[in-house]
Amino acid sequence: MKKRFAAASLAAMMVLSMTACGGGNTATTAAPAETKAEETTAAEAKEESKEEAKESEATAEKAPEDYSGTVVVYSPHDADPLNAGVNLFMEKYPNVKVEVVAAGTGELCNRIAAESANPIADVLWGGGADSLAAFKDYFAPYVCANDDVIAEEYKDPDDKWIGESPLPMVLFYNKDLIEKDGMTIPETWEDLTKPEWKGKIAYCLPSKSGSAYTQLCTMILGHGGKEDGWDFIKKLYDNLDGKIVDSSGKCHKMVADGEFYVGLTLEKAAVQYKDDPSVGFVYPKDGTSAVPDGVALVKGCPNEENAKLFIDFVTSKECQTEQSENWGRRPVRSDMDVADGLAKLSDLVLVDYDFDWAANEKESIIEHFNDIMVD
Repeated sequence: MKKRFAAASLAAMMVLSMTACGGGNTATTAAPAETKAEETTAAEAKEESKEEAKESEATAEKAPEDYSGTVVVYSPHDADPLNAGVNLFMEKYPNVKVEVVAAGTGELCNRIAAESANPIADVLWGGGADSLAAFKDYFAPYVCANDDVIAEEYKDPDDKWIGESPLPMVLFYNKDLIEKDGMTIPETWEDLTKPEWKGKIAYCLPSKSGSAYTQLCTMILGHGGKEDGWDFIKKLYDNLDGKIVDSSGKCHKMVADGEFYVGLTLEKAAVQYKDDPSVGFVYPKDGTSAVPDGVALVKGCPNEENAKLFIDFVTSKECQTEQSENWGRRPVRSDMDVADGLAKLSDLVLVDYDFDWAANEKESIIEHFNDIMVD
């Protein structure tokens, strides 16, 4: 069954499957043996249950300062919210050292795959869930401590990743440049294929960036679908005029710096400029998407306890509140509201985002885009 991000509620994205986590004489003697085996199995299961309960109780009683060691976090998040989240974690767990490796989602996922025989990372914090799903073989299942306040549509069916912030895609523009040239602010993806925008658009390589990949899938699905949508991508790529950046973080920064007129970026990046009158952003009227960023436990990671602790933290109300209030990130928790100034998802035009297709066909979709680049 296909799982999709549907309009407003995104409720049909996926379905969660949750786990916590011969003769008469022979017949006469077999019954007691089977009973004994069953009793032994039941006794073992009961003993295992007791041991698990003891471990759970011990963990629950553990104070923040009792945790020690290291946790290695790979993250594509922008530096400021990333550092803020990490610092908040270290304030709460002062004896746990956090080592951060920052890069694009695609680069980090490929690195985790390459290191799978001897993992270095413990946690991947960030990156679109469709990108994480494409690499789920390299993640281990984990049901976080905040599971009951995270809707099922924001979780992997096999618990290989957990959504931590829904992310609408937006068009970020430089007001000063547009007004200077007497142009009209673009309101749709389609607008960007008009001749006047040639060479003025900042877009990142989808092979490098998870958000750029999600934007690519969003545009395909919103402009003709999996086959015909590529005609739109060809027109857009022609209008990039060979100017394509290698980091999604550069898209909004280069627009703000006046190097590009408009950039394809995430809402969370655009809202950081809310006090800058020279820039602004719009939600594409011809359909955007709100695929969540995810957090995942790396399979076979060297610091599993601290990795789970970090995942619990970034989905906690404490961290989600800080990220929402200070960095404009939408909380995934059902017991929190979105920050002021952000549109409700129910007010946006959302494409029928085919999550399965985006996750399972990522390699061929990126290859198709690369073919367009060299044609």
